[in-house]
Amino acid sequence: MKIRNSYIFLNGLRFHAFHGVMPQERLTGNDYRVDLRISYPLDEAVISDDVADTLNYAAVYELVSQEMKVPGNLVERVAYRIADRLFRKFSSIRELDIKVLKCNPPMGADGEGAGVELHLINDKTE
Repeated sequence: MKIRNSYIFLNGLRFHAFHGVMPQERLTGNDYRVDLRISYPLDEAVISDDVADTLNYAAVYELVSQEMKVPGNLVERVAYRIADRLFRKFSSIRELDIKVLKCNPPMGADGEGAGVELHLINDKTE
């Protein structure tokens, strides 16, 4: 049996962070949600049952948490910073989908939030 595609997910990671262009956002912060879908070779892990043969999602979470603590103006930049660090730290990541959602954006609308989704390809694995 051969694995065609394999992904690791981290969904609904919640953070209170201080991103935004408005002074109030930098002062009081906002709630954010981060979703990740990471294309990663899992061929060895499905056989070995060893965490050393996979992408440890606890390590991924720790990196995301560190980046969410660094204030940025735009969620676009925050998402890109997270992706860039993940690609640099885990060189076997093939592709990455990341969503960063600001749960209560200051725009006078009633909704679930506003954010950005990026799909990035690790050009070092192509």
